[in-house]
Amino acid sequence: MYFAALLARTEDGWEASDTELDEVETLADLADLAREAAEDDEPVLVCIEQEGAWFGVVRVEGEEDPRIFVSDAAAAARSSYGEILLTDELLGREPDEREDLDLLVDLDGTEDGEPEQALDDEEDEDGTAGADTLPAGPVGDAGLLADFGLDEKVLLSLTSEDALSEIADALGCTDMLEAVR
Repeated sequence: MYFAALLARTEDGWEASDTELDEVETLADLADLAREAAEDDEPVLVCIEQEGAWFGVVRVEGEEDPRIFVSDAAAAARSSYGEILLTDELLGREPDEREDLDLLVDLDGTEDGEPEQALDDEEDEDGTAGADTLPAGPVGDAGLLADFGLDEKVLLSLTSEDALSEIADALGCTDMLEAVR
């Protein structure tokens, strides 16, 4: 189960609303959803929490690229909503340059009769995990809420169970967030 809320800054303060992410398939879709809730070019925060396992915050302002923070990349990667936030750029890896048709050529993961290998369990020759291993910890822009009174250290110390409440408290919209929960 997940909970998602939009926190939109208005001239009267912050306005909270819950949102469904069923139609959101990409980060661009999520940013468009946030921009629709924006008043002028004021910031909008999309807050996502998944079963107390992880939380994410996406900050969208005008047409700027979204700023993203995810509390636990490894946990978020097991969620379809988390996967939306875990972009190649956020994770510091090169985008997959293969074309969609190239992905369909060898559906079983083998080539020229080579045996299948579990890609997730592969290790490099030195015994370390492969490059696609995600950190079991925070990734992204931990300073995205600093100008609203929630500095990096505080954001990094939040647990998934109380994160959205703490963020709403820092923004002064706790009652509004609780009303949409």
